[in-house]
Amino acid sequence: MLKATLRSFLAHKGRLLLSALAIILSVAFVAGSLIFSDTVTRTFDRLFAHTSADVTVQPKKDLKSSVPTGETQTVPSALAKRLATVPGVKSAHADVGVENITIVDRKNKSVGPTSGAPTIATDWYLTSRSPVKLTSGHAPHGPGEALLDADTADKKHVRIGDTLTVMAQPGTFKVRVTGIATFTTTNPGAALVYLDPDIAAVKLLGSADRATSISVDAAKGVSDAQLKSRVLAVTGTGAYDVKTADEQAKSSAEQLGGFLDVIKYVMLGFAGIAVLVGIFLIVNTFSMLIAQRTRELGLLRALGADRRQVRRSVLTEAVLLGLVGSTLGLAAGIGLAAGLIKLMSAFGMNLKATDMVVGWGTPVAAYVVGIGVTFVAAYLPARRAAGVSPMAALADAETAGIGRPLRTRAIVGSVVGALGAAALAGCAASSKTASAASLLGLGVVLTLIATVVAGPLLVRPVIRVLGGAFPALFGSVGRMSQRNALRNPRRTGATAAALMVGLALVGGMSVASASMSKSFDRQIDKTLGADFMVQNSNFMPFSQEVTDRVRATDGVGLVVRERFTGIAVRLPDGKRVETTAAGFDPRLDDVAHIAYAQGDTAAALADGNIAMDRKYAEDHRVRVGSVLPAEFPGGHTARVKVAALTNQEGSSGFGSEGGLFFGISTVEKYVPNGQDTVLFVNRAAGTGADQLRKNLDSTLKSYPQVQVRDQADYKKLIHDQIAVLLYLVYALLGLAIVIAVLGVVNTLALSVVERTREIGLLRAIGLARRQLRRMIRLESVVIAVFGAVLGLALGLVWGVCTQQVLALQGMKALAVPWGTIVAVVIGSAVVGIVAALLPALRASRMNVLAAIAHE
Repeated sequence: MLKATLRSFLAHKGRLLLSALAIILSVAFVAGSLIFSDTVTRTFDRLFAHTSADVTVQPKKDLKSSVPTGETQTVPSALAKRLATVPGVKSAHADVGVENITIVDRKNKSVGPTSGAPTIATDWYLTSRSPVKLTSGHAPHGPGEALLDADTADKKHVRIGDTLTVMAQPGTFKVRVTGIATFTTTNPGAALVYLDPDIAAVKLLGSADRATSISVDAAKGVSDAQLKSRVLAVTGTGAYDVKTADEQAKSSAEQLGGFLDVIKYVMLGFAGIAVLVGIFLIVNTFSMLIAQRTRELGLLRALGADRRQVRRSVLTEAVLLGLVGSTLGLAAGIGLAAGLIKLMSAFGMNLKATDMVVGWGTPVAAYVVGIGVTFVAAYLPARRAAGVSPMAALADAETAGIGRPLRTRAIVGSVVGALGAAALAGCAASSKTASAASLLGLGVVLTLIATVVAGPLLVRPVIRVLGGAFPALFGSVGRMSQRNALRNPRRTGATAAALMVGLALVGGMSVASASMSKSFDRQIDKTLGADFMVQNSNFMPFSQEVTDRVRATDGVGLVVRERFTGIAVRLPDGKRVETTAAGFDPRLDDVAHIAYAQGDTAAALADGNIAMDRKYAEDHRVRVGSVLPAEFPGGHTARVKVAALTNQEGSSGFGSEGGLFFGISTVEKYVPNGQDTVLFVNRAAGTGADQLRKNLDSTLKSYPQVQVRDQADYKKLIHDQIAVLLYLVYALLGLAIVIAVLGVVNTLALSVVERTREIGLLRAIGLARRQLRRMIRLESVVIAVFGAVLGLALGLVWGVCTQQVLALQGMKALAVPWGTIVAVVIGSAVVGIVAALLPALRASRMNVLAAIAHE
């Protein structure tokens, strides 16, 4: 049996190749994501371990969910001198480092990274742990000199002697580049500018008495833990955040972990789609191979092979296929990881392919996925093979597997479908976001399973409709193509299911994204009353001089500032919530339209008061007049009175959870060094909108990071952000289509082999080669469109239910992108045509006599 199995596997290796491609893709994405994330993690672990001081003293971070306020948390620089006298301390240095500043060259072009990485200004203090070394020029001396990192200088074409403008919180200043510093470790992608340590604090923090952290090095023989204990004896346990080198490296790695998780989960999402779609392909391939080998299997049974031996033979073929696919997929995954490393280098993160990490878990995961998926997918066909009787050796293999009842599928599909429909109905009826989202996920899974199981039941009614015009348009060729698609519903359903999965995902996400865009459009139209908004391109706060310049611009009639701050509020139900609150200038009603359930803007923005979303207040037993203990960044505490309840559809623009906002005086009191995030600008009487925009653009020309937006621009910004998610879904669709095309090609190719004698007879009675190719193409098209119709119908249901969940967050508009749906259906027909090219060509080239004689 083993010899027979190996001979059978090698005899059908061409037919199994397309199934192997699905396994290769699945394993490649799993292995590539694991290798890439392990490589980045290892690289940055080394970086953080190499650059962290023995003990680092930083400002205490009271709020985990605080947002950028523009205020840089600091420690007294004099603390370094106190710590330098502690026994066991070799040295202590007051560090100055500020992120997310703006630096422009003499052409007023930003020299910061375009990848989203920060631009950092820091003091030039070289130690054995420094990630850079001076490679040309000289160190900065005095307020007018600076160093720039070599990667930024090369990408932005900055040379020694060039003048840069640095826009920091205390104000804007110019520096001349006197030297270039080159990274000796991995460049994390940031742009770094180094200033003279004697003036860095004044230029970046506004005072020489402040520092962003204190680096403490241990004397010989003193451990980091001992040093930390001695430092804490001086600083106290609650005043500052004191960490050893290991703790600091771990903390930095955790902050990077969110970025790595996004990449890892995106790639694993691709792997999941490839696995799911590949299962259908493998099931179909083995089912068709077994149907074609019915006579062979019957002979094996007649010669004495029992059911278990036959089943084991088929599963052995599956394991061999999984082994080959996993090995090739692992190699492809290594190549994919190398490509990602190069891609990250293009974005400024200079990883090295020579540092690639292939941990023991990666090949284990690769082979578990590859062999496991193939084994599971081949199990049902293997059981079917074991059921072949010895008498099947006398039967016509072509008729095997056709006409078996679908009652079991009907029962299972109906039960699972009913459960899925009930979950989706519960999702639409739920008033709690968490429970609605859970029911949505359950409903999506169950309805997908039900559609896959019951798909063959839908083949005959749906394809009769989809292919109903074929006989009229293409005559007998069209009629035969339609009947070929109907002759084996299981095969047609499994082939179409591969495409259905991807299109269901696209349909659901397209409805959800279109609904989100429409909801935001409505809310912007309803709430935003300002002529223009002034914001940083990366939504970070900007310096006071930007606000001053905007206020002084000709034609500006009103400027209302918005600042954000992290806040922790203790609610009456005992829950402590860390969220974001917004602060506004008093004339908020002139630039925004806010619906209040109780109170008004004047009450909300008064000193000591706060506004909250009505529904959120009801959920947590908050009423107008409730006094809530609040905490602000830096350890500031206060008691705020709820003076107004809003009735907004969503909290966009007025904070996040809870929709909290208050007067900007409150922010200035508890976050004194904060910066403005948004300016709402109205034009003065007699000034046109176009003229004011020109004036604002001219005023802000020297601040390339700041953008002027009107309502249309703001809507486009929101649409672009939503589109990023949609592009990911389209990428998943592309992968699903690639595998689905492989599935259709495989099905048609095996079908051509299965129908060799039939094709020969058709050619013998006068069917032309062109007609034969057309028949196979039409069969492929109707299968692909069938999968598209099922997928889009399922996706529309998912999308509508997703919109119901979004409605609980205020996004109540429903939009169906019919243009996208029509384009997908047309695209599916094109996919069918492309998938049929090679099988149709092969069929048309068959020798007629040899085909008729084929067994």
